[in-house]
Amino acid sequence: MSNNQFDLTDDLSWTAEAKAKLKQIPFFVRSQARHRIEELARAAEVEEVTAEIVEQARAEFGQ
Repeated sequence: MSNNQFDLTDDLSWTAEAKAKLKQIPFFVRSQARHRIEELARAAEVEEVTAEIVEQARAEFGQ
């Protein structure tokens, strides 16, 4: 078994509201936005991405 299966997007869970807000981001920047949102969540030392974190990211990144 390899630990390579764990990438940055697999170890954080997302609430339903956070997923819904992520889907509102245009598809062509969504993966980059998801990565940056998860970086914020890690910086805040949380294990779950919430709608509030998504909104915080939008405010910080000018969306």
